Amino acid sequence: MLDKFVASMATIRIISGSIEIIAALIMLKLGRVDKALAVNSMLAFVGPAVLLTTTAIGLAGMADKLSMSKLIWIGCGVACLLIGILKK
Repeated sequence: MLDKFVASMATIRIISGSIEIIAALIMLKLGRVDKALAVNSMLAFVGPAVLLTTTAIGLAGMADKLSMSKLIWIGCGVACLLIGILKK
């Protein structure tokens, strides 16, 4: 039987991938660099949101197996990833 946390994480990733493919098709349809760049910029919000959501679901599924110090270390790691991705 499939774990509900794994199923939720996979579903979110499938939706995210579908959004990426749809965005690529929209870029091709628009056919202009400035419009494609605008669509690409909108995708910049999707990636971190998916990362945070799937990580939160995964941590919720493992919360009973991890100590508080390990959860804090994982949270720090995710924070470092987001700072690295989003900081300009």
